[in-house]
Amino acid sequence: MSERETMRAAVLAQVKSGSWTVVEAAERMRVSYRQAKRLWKRYRKQGASGLVHRSAGRSSNRAKPKKVRAKVGRLIGDMYIWYLVQRFVPTLAAEHLCIEDGIEISVSTVRRWMLAEGLWSRARKVRAHRQRRARREHFGELVQMDGSFHDWLEGRGPRGCLMNLVDAATGTTLCRMGEQETIWAAVGVLNAWIDRYGVPRALYTDWKNVYVREPTAQELLHGKPAVTQFGRMCERLGIRIIAAGSPQAKGRVERNHGTHQDRLVKKLRRK
Repeated sequence: MSERETMRAAVLAQVKSGSWTVVEAAERMRVSYRQAKRLWKRYRKQGASGLVHRSAGRSSNRAKPKKVRAKVGRLIGDMYIWYLVQRFVPTLAAEHLCIEDGIEISVSTVRRWMLAEGLWSRARKVRAHRQRRARREHFGELVQMDGSFHDWLEGRGPRGCLMNLVDAATGTTLCRMGEQETIWAAVGVLNAWIDRYGVPRALYTDWKNVYVREPTAQELLHGKPAVTQFGRMCERLGIRIIAAGSPQAKGRVERNHGTHQDRLVKKLRRK
């Protein structure tokens, strides 16, 4: 019995003893008088067990057929044949079931079935707490840029670097794949961003020679700023380059890398 059903049994016991009327019991159970009369009738005939909900122990009328559940489990299991290390999480599995197999099932249902079949576990990574930087107010005010080296093709091709741009206000993302994090890879992805969204006001980058560099002795002597070729291009466009002091400082693009390394690799494998 649930807590509510136990409370109702205690109230109706007082009615049975003559301490309360059915009207008073309805007020204490917070139900209508007609509902209180029905409960009282069931209590007199069957006792406290008569108050248990009639659907208790039965499968829901809205439950998916067993054949559908078995098919979903088989399809998700087939997805894992190629992913013995990195598995499909319920959200991604639900997306592929809808896109590839035409089976529309909520993520919560897929998660529950995968847990029951042992296809997924809630393994959470414990990380040190860091306060997140507040989002910028306007789109294009600050765009985080970084490259992610990874085995994107899982040995089917060469390793590459995914050049990633993430807007600090909206989280809008644009990526391009290249061989290395070179100046031309950075120019290519920035040019693609400008073509689609316009010129950003500032770029948040790493301390790499592609973006920023230390001044030479001659530059220090004459008071000249140390500017890279990429930096001169950005100056012409009116884009300010801000170098981050640590990877955690540009957390949005770093977290975006993790998402791509999980989802993009699996989608490339499916294709």
